[in-house]
Amino acid sequence: MAVITYREALNQALAEEMERDPDVFLMGEEVGVYNGAYKVSKGLLDRFGEMRVVDTPITELGFTGLGVGAAMTGLRPVIEFMTYNFSLLALDQVVHSAAKLLSMSGGQFKIPITFRGPTGAALQLAAQHSQALEAMYAHFPGMKIVVPGTPADAKGLLKAAIRDDDPVAVFEGEMLYNLKGEVPEDDDFVIPLGVAEVKREGRDVSIITHGKMVHVALQAAAQLEKDGVSAEVLDLRSLRPLDVDAILATVAKTNRVVLVEEGWAFGGITATVAALIQEEAFDHLDAPILRVTQADVPMPYAKGLEKAAKPSVELVVEKVNRVLYR
Repeated sequence: MAVITYREALNQALAEEMERDPDVFLMGEEVGVYNGAYKVSKGLLDRFGEMRVVDTPITELGFTGLGVGAAMTGLRPVIEFMTYNFSLLALDQVVHSAAKLLSMSGGQFKIPITFRGPTGAALQLAAQHSQALEAMYAHFPGMKIVVPGTPADAKGLLKAAIRDDDPVAVFEGEMLYNLKGEVPEDDDFVIPLGVAEVKREGRDVSIITHGKMVHVALQAAAQLEKDGVSAEVLDLRSLRPLDVDAILATVAKTNRVVLVEEGWAFGGITATVAALIQEEAFDHLDAPILRVTQADVPMPYAKGLEKAAKPSVELVVEKVNRVLYR
């Protein structure tokens, strides 16, 4: 397998799907001539032309609505948000059109559209540019949500999203674009939606997470191993559909759980997973479920406060020790 960056893996996925299916096209701000704000679409304009790599004005609501209309006619648009923070301007088209038209039309219209772009905090981008909004998107029936944490997952999940007949939102870690990893070169390498993966086997505690936080969890697990704690790290990868069987299996194996997400705790993904475990696996638990999330504040700009607000390796280790009563 080739070792490439998260950014290059996404680029490969787009190129391979556009090559495979002439109905796939990319649209968004600066995706063409500028090659994308994060260079994910590098080279695609030269390869596929301006009819399939479409630069748009700064009009999120407009080009998202155009994409939904194109999907209704049978095309497969990929809509790039320069950041998911800007997607809030397009939420009416995402929620009221893309997510609901299949049901509201009595099944007459499939909406095979993919939304993608960076999510979460980077470095000192402040409150309006640092939000992890996947929990909000996952709230709406009709949407599918994936959050890849590695280059291989980025390629496999984006290809699955483009091939899916429902609207899928792909949340890319803003700090992961330069991350390198092994990625299969097979054109048909696709990771099915709704399948979690154990990123590290363990026996004492389960750390369940997704996206950028996978790496925080893995660092915490490595640190805990020095103290004799064997932590299992389960990467959800897909939030809708959720791999319930994988969650219940790891709880039954370790009997102790720490949930980690980049977003806020209130109404978060970890709240949903904690409720699921309470309902379906309560008898397997030997300790209360604990969570690590962003502090309940708009992300501060000040460097020290920003660091304090983010989920950290230290917080994960602390919560693991608490569920182990250490």
